[in-house]
Amino acid sequence: MLQNIRDNSQGWIAKTIIGVIVALMALTGFDAIFNATRNNQEVAKVNGEEIGPNELSQAVDMQRRQLMERLGKDFDASRLDEKLLREAALKGLIERKLLLQGATDAGFAFSQAALDQLILQTPEFQVDGKFNSDRFDQVIRQMGYTRMQFRQMLEQEMLIGQLRAGLSGSGFVTEEEVLAFARLEKQTRDFATLSLKADSKAVKLSDEEIKAYYDEHANQFMSPEQVVLEYVELKKDAFFDKVSVKDEDLQALYQKEISNLAEQRDAAHILIEVNDKVTEAQAKAKIEEVQKRLSQGGNFAALAKEFSEDPGSATNSGDLGYAGPGVYDPEFEKALYALKKDEVSAPVRSAYGWHLIKLLGVQAPEVPSFAALKDKLSRELKAQQVEQRFVEVSKELEDAAFEASDLEQPAQDQGLQIKLSAPFGREGGEGLAANRQVIQAAFSPEVLEDGANSGAIELDPDTVVVLRVKEHKKPEQLPLEQVTTSIRERLVGEHASAAVQAKGQALLASLREGKTPVVQAQEGQTWKMVEAATRSQEGVDPVVLQTLFRMPKPAAADKPSFAGVTLGNGDYVLLQLKGVSEPEGALAAEETEMYRRFLASRVGQQDFAAFRNELEGKAKIERF
Repeated sequence: MLQNIRDNSQGWIAKTIIGVIVALMALTGFDAIFNATRNNQEVAKVNGEEIGPNELSQAVDMQRRQLMERLGKDFDASRLDEKLLREAALKGLIERKLLLQGATDAGFAFSQAALDQLILQTPEFQVDGKFNSDRFDQVIRQMGYTRMQFRQMLEQEMLIGQLRAGLSGSGFVTEEEVLAFARLEKQTRDFATLSLKADSKAVKLSDEEIKAYYDEHANQFMSPEQVVLEYVELKKDAFFDKVSVKDEDLQALYQKEISNLAEQRDAAHILIEVNDKVTEAQAKAKIEEVQKRLSQGGNFAALAKEFSEDPGSATNSGDLGYAGPGVYDPEFEKALYALKKDEVSAPVRSAYGWHLIKLLGVQAPEVPSFAALKDKLSRELKAQQVEQRFVEVSKELEDAAFEASDLEQPAQDQGLQIKLSAPFGREGGEGLAANRQVIQAAFSPEVLEDGANSGAIELDPDTVVVLRVKEHKKPEQLPLEQVTTSIRERLVGEHASAAVQAKGQALLASLREGKTPVVQAQEGQTWKMVEAATRSQEGVDPVVLQTLFRMPKPAAADKPSFAGVTLGNGDYVLLQLKGVSEPEGALAAEETEMYRRFLASRVGQQDFAAFRNELEGKAKIERF
């Protein structure tokens, strides 16, 4: 519990950067507003704002990738339920739209300068502690974004983060609530338990009872429906030896590769913002005053610390670190690339305000030789050809299978062998039968009932199969003799548990009424004592602990409270609560603050959830 409190008491801003890149993207399924090509169809509308199929498709793909990362590379993506993924992604997109609308209506904003700083200072985009544009491009490209798309997404996430922090951070609790929670959290209890064992040996079952249970639950004793599949498997790897690359294509790709290498520039700046409190003229006058002091011998780094209104860089003498083209505001970048080393620009107006820019350093790109890149480029070109050929042959195989009554001819056309699966049911099996798409296809009406070949099924990015049902084993009633043992075990367990529960409840009632003294209840056993038990006491069954801390305090020291609980193994446990102890003395300041942060965080989260529910309740949401 204490660890949960510590975890929940951490501020949101400490986790913002990493959260945006790793977690927040999975949280709401991504708002893919960046698609330049817009499908006229809609899947939903939120207060008149459309959610298109492209957005939903990208959200589903991103959720799938995030789940795959969490579940591990060996997890079969086909086991993910596409319908549930789609529903979750759409729900996330709708929630995201609502929160963005709520943030906009509440007047939240995130400046482009702050966005620049967030990107420049993100560790995932840095090499040796400095922002690296190549690394930045690599990371966002893996996530499927261009620079502009990523900036737009990040800005939206920060707006939602501000809204969340504004509401969650406003939660508060009184001193009395903190103390009351601490008393409950640190409370200990003295108790004793008396275990009544379920006696399966005392249960006598007749053959008639077993037969009656078998007849009543006949649908539970059926052999599983199973299929045996024939299938052909197409592997991408088989095509690599069948393709070659030309030297001129390698040279062209090499030139393209090195043309993308960009010069890196280390910029420092002094920013005077133009906002609702500072006019254009006031900001320009102030930057000109700073420029005048520079011309009189002032130190740029010192003036940046004194005057710059960019909090991210001002404390670092205005230094923004090394970055390449496309990172900064266009006007800022234009001025930066016109400077020579150690030169300072004239005042530059950007979307954020007025700047003075100094070029601290230039890093020329390292251009690798053709020989150094040849193997890599060759693999890339081959991979492109293989991918194209793999897609073409997959389509040819699917078309041939659609027209054929079996897999003989399609397999022969592509030089493939027909393989046979082990029997498996609708819950799947091992190997091929562990793939959810294979299971769905095998038990589809077209394949199972009509005897058709399936379409091409992608097991993974490098493997495609086409299958058909060779044998269909329908469910059959299992004979009584085959299931008698399992029925007997089940009924014996149920009867033994019911018997000991009835005995325990009768004894519990007698103990509560005072008819049976505690000592007489033992029947040759002894009460097992536990003193000063906490809510996370080791060695005590969680079900027992849960029941124990729900029990009322004893009326007096010599009048314990009693309760009873059935365990998972069928045993019945009597609980005797002897005493309750609460912490004495004042809490340490650090402990008090920890509890306060935890409770305030929980209240804030509840407030945010209530706000989100209110937005949804008032919104006009249409699903198509």
